[in-house]
Amino acid sequence: MVDPKRTRYLAGTEGAPPVPPPGGYHGARRTAAPVAAPLVSTAEAPAEKQQANAIGWAALLAAILFALTLLGALLAGATGLIYGVTMLTLQLVVVGVVVAALFTARGRALGASALIITLMLNVATMGAASALQTSASGSYGGQKTAEQKHEEAFPGVKDRSSSEILAQPSLEEVREQSDATLAEIRRRLSDRFGYTWTEVAPEDLRPERNGYGGESMLVQYISVPWATNEPVQDYERKLDVMEVIDEVVTERGMYGMYSFNDPSSSLDSTILQRFYGSSDPRTQHTWEWYTDNYPDPLRFYAVIHDLSNDPAGELRAEREADSAKSGEPLEGLQIYFLAPELLSEADVEEFEERLQEYPGS
Repeated sequence: MVDPKRTRYLAGTEGAPPVPPPGGYHGARRTAAPVAAPLVSTAEAPAEKQQANAIGWAALLAAILFALTLLGALLAGATGLIYGVTMLTLQLVVVGVVVAALFTARGRALGASALIITLMLNVATMGAASALQTSASGSYGGQKTAEQKHEEAFPGVKDRSSSEILAQPSLEEVREQSDATLAEIRRRLSDRFGYTWTEVAPEDLRPERNGYGGESMLVQYISVPWATNEPVQDYERKLDVMEVIDEVVTERGMYGMYSFNDPSSSLDSTILQRFYGSSDPRTQHTWEWYTDNYPDPLRFYAVIHDLSNDPAGELRAEREADSAKSGEPLEGLQIYFLAPELLSEADVEEFEERLQEYPGS
């Protein structure tokens, strides 16, 4: 007999596999259909832009204000102010604020800008610029004390007594003596060797410094330099010329002539070679002789240039440059006087009046 539970008929299923028994076949495994996981986007939502905080603005404003202060001091030439304790302290404060801003997320951008300004305009850079400006212009007056300004106006020369200055020959006396001596030298050399002369340059008076940063009332005197139009090249002739000059200056109370270019001057041979072309006076292109009347201030120089002893042409190039400026002869003898720290007779009264402000000078 057929079990009616196993012979259940389902219409429209002819030829299809039989329906599994209730509860399914024995040992069958059930598998669940995979469920698709929901799609999750890895893109982050745009972060909201953060506003700069107060410390960032404080750093930027501090750097700008400090830079403007330094620029003002630079334009005023106040080098001492830039390097002062106050300015250095402000610099440290500004740096501290800038560093603090750099360590905050919301102040880092402004802190970086403040750092750039601080690196470009700071005490070191602006102080150096101010020092260069002051040195170039010589504008040191604003930083000097009243005592320094008083010393700067000293009419004499530091470490030289006023009585010594007043006792020495005046500018006018030195000028008269040097002119007379030069005229006598020219006359004797012309009479003996037939030399003619050219006035190389006018008399030169240069203010003397007083040793306190200012100018004294004294001047350095350089006489009119005279030069022969004819060369002096023969060794014996050079000695004869210097002998004539020596006679003239000793007659006028000066010491005998001294030769810088001679080996007896005790100068090293390399020095002689460098300045005079050789250590042997017979082959030197330059002779330089000197005398003075110490303790009086008069100093005399006689120089001979000899291009025949200049095979390399170094002296010629130098002499041609000098001649182009002054019109002086390329070679031959030059004579002139020099006297430092002279006071003009016209300035004696003013000199003594101003010295009253400097007791003990």
